[in-house]
Amino acid sequence: METTANKFPQAATIALGNIAVRGAVERSTRYVTDRVSQMREEMPHYAALRQQGRGAKLRALQQLPAMLEQFEARLSANGGHTHWARDAAEANQLILEICRANHLKRGVKSKSMATEEIELVPFLEGHGIEIIETDLGEFIVQISGDRPSHIVMPVMHRPQEEILNIFREKLGMEARAETTAEEMTAFARQYLREKFLSADFGMSGGNFLIAETGSLVIITNEGNGRLSTSLPDVHIAVVGIEKIIPTWRDFATLVQLLAMSGAGQTLTVYVNIINGPKAESDEDGPSQFHLILLDNGRSQIYASEYREALACLRCGACLNVCPVYRNVGGHAYGSVYSGPIGSVVTPGLAGKEAAQYLPFASSLCGACQQACPVDIHIPDMLLRLRRDLQSAQPTHWRLGMKGWAFANRHPLLFHAGGQLAERVTRGQARRAGALKQLPPPFDRWTEQRDFPPFAPQSFRSWWQERSQKN
Repeated sequence: METTANKFPQAATIALGNIAVRGAVERSTRYVTDRVSQMREEMPHYAALRQQGRGAKLRALQQLPAMLEQFEARLSANGGHTHWARDAAEANQLILEICRANHLKRGVKSKSMATEEIELVPFLEGHGIEIIETDLGEFIVQISGDRPSHIVMPVMHRPQEEILNIFREKLGMEARAETTAEEMTAFARQYLREKFLSADFGMSGGNFLIAETGSLVIITNEGNGRLSTSLPDVHIAVVGIEKIIPTWRDFATLVQLLAMSGAGQTLTVYVNIINGPKAESDEDGPSQFHLILLDNGRSQIYASEYREALACLRCGACLNVCPVYRNVGGHAYGSVYSGPIGSVVTPGLAGKEAAQYLPFASSLCGACQQACPVDIHIPDMLLRLRRDLQSAQPTHWRLGMKGWAFANRHPLLFHAGGQLAERVTRGQARRAGALKQLPPPFDRWTEQRDFPPFAPQSFRSWWQERSQKN
């Protein structure tokens, strides 16, 4: 998995200066977060539902190998084909072989982060196979040569005016300056309808794999997912092995949490259940169904202390509330998986050294865990990753942290340091009400924000005086 995650500091600095992108990301995340908050307030049993969902995902992870084998057996009985891919290269090659064996040249694809992860579209195009993204956001990303910036809302970073210009330039849409979003959507729908009708294979990802019946579940708010999976004669799905859950009872819990946390909805518009290719009695549907079970680093996460990260539903809720993500957007992370959960998943998939800055791209405020529909302990894992990455940090950083730890373990040094800091900064704090400029290397903090003044009297000193009086 190629990543530019180690360029996060530079990319984040550039993103902070892009006012248009910051505004678009802020508006989109705020809108969804407000809807989610309202939904949770209207659901008195939300806390219990959340823990029930967490239990379902953790139980699934505990039984993962056995459930994957059970799923394969059920899907085979339904007439489907299961393929196992250790990495991105193997997954792409399997899909290419399926296309060549069936003489497939034109494909349509619904939104899938797994296919983004393995960079499937450029791979197939490099082998002469046309593949069109049919999710509206992903379609805009594709024709503009961009990348998704969010797990659920891939084009949230672009304002409507930019999208209109893309439609004019790339699709030849004749549009007025006051063209509405509804008109652009209708134009895209007409354009994509021809692609659906001419496609000889369809592709998708998957939100859930149901072990007890061998079923694939795809959840969308657009009809493209249903057209991509049922209209062409061959359907190929790429799904991470962590998407499996034991039973439909578990699904009934998790689908509510996904819809609520991802879009502030009671239920998404389309819930597509695919059990395999069409039967002889079916009037429509694909004659072949191939499912690629993707590992690509998931097994190494599964074998580590970060296994809980695989419980992620890919709802995007932690991105929407994260103060870092809301300021820099998704592209700065240099990975398909951005935001707080991406800062755990990306080092797990690509290797910690390939994404060494991401665990530090967090204020550790805990908003991500509070927003997570299955209560993944993201801040704890970020702290553990920071521990693992100590050796990869610059020498001055490591020495500084060791000095800080030493001073905080010795009361006399801690007390003396606090007194010295208060005296040195007393004049500046009195004049400005806050510290506007700290000396190097602490000045990186005050480049972006004020530092609160040190208290004239420390709590330790106050407590000693109070104890003496009593």
